[in-house]
Amino acid sequence: MANRLGSLPAKEQRGSRARCVLFAEGAREDVARRLTALVAPHAVVDPSRHVWAPKGLSDPAEGKLGDTAPFLSGSQREDISNWWLAVRHAAANTPNWDIISQATIGGREGLILVEAKAHDSELIKESGGKPFDEKASLDSSSNHKGIGACIDEASQSLSSASGLVWNLSRDSHYQMSNRFAWSWKVTTMGIPVVLVYLGFLNAEEMKDRGIPFENHEQWKRLVESQSQTLFPTAVWGKAWSVNGVELIPLIRSQVQSIA
Repeated sequence: MANRLGSLPAKEQRGSRARCVLFAEGAREDVARRLTALVAPHAVVDPSRHVWAPKGLSDPAEGKLGDTAPFLSGSQREDISNWWLAVRHAAANTPNWDIISQATIGGREGLILVEAKAHDSELIKESGGKPFDEKASLDSSSNHKGIGACIDEASQSLSSASGLVWNLSRDSHYQMSNRFAWSWKVTTMGIPVVLVYLGFLNAEEMKDRGIPFENHEQWKRLVESQSQTLFPTAVWGKAWSVNGVELIPLIRSQVQSIA
C-alpha cells in the first residue's frame, strides 16, 4: 500500500503532526463535521464559509495568527505580532498552531485553536520556561522581556475576568502559557476562542519517544497535572467571559489512524 503521508517530511509522517494533517483531509463537509464534533457544543464550523489550516495533504501547512490569512484581518495580524514581538526580525517567531479553524461561537464569528499531542513526553517536555541565551542579541533580549510582559498581562486579565488565580509564565510551562496568552489576546479583539488541548489516542508508533495515550482519562489527567501551577483545574471545560467575549478551554481526545 502506498504511503499516503509520503508527501510530508519523514519526521512529520507519524505522531501528532501527521494526525492533524489527516484530521483535516477530505471533503470540506467531512472536515467541518469533525471540527464541530471536536468542540461540541461550543462552536459550529460551516463548510460553506469557514476555513481552516492545515487543509489536509494538499496543503499541510500549519497556521500562525500573526501571519496566516484570513483568520485575523491584516490590521489584527499586525497588532498581535507587534504585541508579542518588541522587535520584528528574521529570527523572531510567533507560535504555530497545530490546527486553526474559523467557527461560530455563541452566535459570533470566532476561532478554534488546537494544540495537539500524541504521547506524554510531547507535553511534559514543554513544562520548562522559554529558553534564553545570555549571549543573545539586544533585539532577542528585548523580545524575551516583551514576551514575559505579554504573558503577565494575559494572566492578570484572566485572573480579573474569572475571579480565579492565574499564574501564566514565560519561565515555566511556557508553551501552555503562550497558548492561553494568545487566545486571550484574540478575545480582546472581540473574537471568541475555543482553545483545545487535543490528545491523539493509540499512537503506538510513538513508543520510542514517550507513552502513547490509551484513553481520554489518561490524557486529561496529564493536561490537568501540567496546568495546575498555571491556573485551577476549574478553568477547563467552561466558558470564561473576557469583556463580554468568550474564551473556552477544552481537553479533548481523538482516535486518528495514520495507516
